[in-house]
Amino acid sequence: MHRYSRQTTATLAALAAAAVLLTGCSPAPPAPSPQRPQASTAPATPAPTTPAPPTPRTATPSAAPDATLLVTDFGADTVTFVDASRRGAAADLGSVRVGTAPYGIALGVDGTAWVATAEGVAAVDTRARVRTALIPYATDTGPVTTGEYRGGGMGIALSPDGRRVYVGVNVPGGDGALEVIDTARRAVVGTVPVGRRPFDVDVSRDGRHVYATNHDSFDVTVVATDDWSARRVEVAPYGTEGGLDSWLKPHYTVVRRSDGALLLPFEGERLAVVDPATGRVRIERMTADTHQHGAAVADDGTLYVVGTGPIDPSADAGPSLTIRTPAGRERLVPLDGPHENVALSADGTTAYVSGGFTRDGYWNGLSVVDAATGRVTRVPVGERPLGIAVL
Repeated sequence: MHRYSRQTTATLAALAAAAVLLTGCSPAPPAPSPQRPQASTAPATPAPTTPAPPTPRTATPSAAPDATLLVTDFGADTVTFVDASRRGAAADLGSVRVGTAPYGIALGVDGTAWVATAEGVAAVDTRARVRTALIPYATDTGPVTTGEYRGGGMGIALSPDGRRVYVGVNVPGGDGALEVIDTARRAVVGTVPVGRRPFDVDVSRDGRHVYATNHDSFDVTVVATDDWSARRVEVAPYGTEGGLDSWLKPHYTVVRRSDGALLLPFEGERLAVVDPATGRVRIERMTADTHQHGAAVADDGTLYVVGTGPIDPSADAGPSLTIRTPAGRERLVPLDGPHENVALSADGTTAYVSGGFTRDGYWNGLSVVDAATGRVTRVPVGERPLGIAVL
C-alpha cells in the first residue's frame, strides 16, 4: 500500500495548506453556489458499442517538429499561435484576444478553435486569426475572475460530426455544468448538471456519450447525448478521504480507441481504467511516482501522461512525461520544471507539453519532446500556456 493511501485527512489538509498554485489540487476557498438551470439527471444505461479498430500510427521520422500550435494563455486573455519548429522569439506567431483566463481548447475540421474562457466560449478562425464569436454561458458562474478557482469553462470537446461543442463549466463553491453549444447557431442549446470543477471533457468515438471529469467530486459524469441523462461514476483509487483538501483526485481523461475505455492517471502510480457502460473501475500500475495531470493518447494506443512534480519533494519524483505502450510498458522522459497538459503531432512522433498553470508556479513556454529519443527542446512562448491544439 502506498504512503498516500494511509494519509489522514489532517495530513492532507496540512500539505495542501503548505503548497501554492496547485492546479485544482489545493483546497478551494468557500463560496456561495449560484443557481443552475435544471436538467434531467435520470439514470441511463447506455447500450454497449463496438468501437472501430485502432488506426495504425504512421511513424515518419523528422529532424524537428513542424506543427503550428495554438495555446491558451491562462495568465492573459489570449490564445497564441506557435511555430514549434522555431526557437526563441521567432516561435511566437502572434496572439488573438479571446476572453479572460482561457483554459481548454478544441479544434474543428473547419479550422475553428473553440476556447473555454471565464466569460464564455470563444470561436477563433485559425486561418484568418480572428475571434468570430464569444458565446456566454447559460450557467451563472458569478463575477468574471482569474486564478485557479475562477468560474467558467474548463474542459471542452467537439462532437465527432462537429455540430456540437461540449464545455465543462465550473461554478465556484458548487457543482458544475456541462453546456451544449450548437456550432452553427453559436448558442447554448442545453445544460446538464455534472460534478465539481469539470477539468476535462471527452466524447466517445460514436458521439453517443460525453464524459466530464470532475476534479473536486472524485468522479466522471457519463452523459448520453440522445436524451441528456447523466450517471455518476466514482473514480477514486485512493479513496475520497480529505474531500476538497485531498490531493488524490482525477484531473484529465483519455478515451482508448480500441475499446472506448476511459483512462485516468493518478500520482504516477495507478492508472484507473473505467468501463463507461458499466461503471467498473480497474487499476493498473504506473511507475513515474509524481503528481500527474494532462494526458493524451496516440492512434496506436500509446498513452502520454504529464507529471507535474512531487507532492512531497523528499519522497516523490519530479516532473516527467510518461510514455506508456498499450501493453503497459513505460518510459519516462524527465522535464525541467512544472508542466500541465500534452498534445501530440499528427504523426505521433512529437509531444508538446505546456508549462502553464501547475502547483509550483509555471513558466511561459512548451517542452517539445521527441517520442523516439526522449530529447526535450524548450520553446518560450505564451503567458501561462495551458491548453494546446495542433493545427
